[in-house]
Amino acid sequence: MKWVVATSNPGKLREFRAIFDQYGLELISKDEAGVMEDPEENGSTFEENALIKARACAEACGLPTVSDDSGLTVDALDGAPGIFSARYAEPGHRRERVLRELEQVPDEKRGGTFYCAIACVIPGECEFTVSGECRGMIAHESIGTGGFGYDSIFFLPEYGKTFGEIPAEVKNRISHRALALAALREKLEEMGYIHADK
Repeated sequence: MKWVVATSNPGKLREFRAIFDQYGLELISKDEAGVMEDPEENGSTFEENALIKARACAEACGLPTVSDDSGLTVDALDGAPGIFSARYAEPGHRRERVLRELEQVPDEKRGGTFYCAIACVIPGECEFTVSGECRGMIAHESIGTGGFGYDSIFFLPEYGKTFGEIPAEVKNRISHRALALAALREKLEEMGYIHADK
């Protein structure tokens, strides 16, 4: 059975496939499904934006569709960058803006959360969202070359490293997206769309 991941990002498609290939679901990108348009993400929450993308793609291709929306929320910035994480500054300058805005903020107030919402739309049947989050703190400088986006400034005290430093196999177990994907798998199992003994 074909399902669509409403993304053109091959890395994100790989993450979904790593979870769901074993269940007999054939996951394809929105490009492979012939969906080229990108809807305006004008929701006020990660869940709303994930649903906007999933609904638009499912409507265009008629196939079950999943989509995610994720970002970094910083306590001292009242939740910013939040849903504007990808648009918080010019590409290549987003981390620098966060670090600059936190220059005078002490360690005990540098808490932050990586948050991921995943929406699932099954045409004519149902739609729902699940989520996952990972708590940490914002480092004082960018450290590490792994990952992307804000990974190199997101510090995990229990590991003593940023997301940009920890091995991919560890990140793929504890990250916000990994936890949201696990919640999606559990929900689809409950609903009978996938089976654990596959």
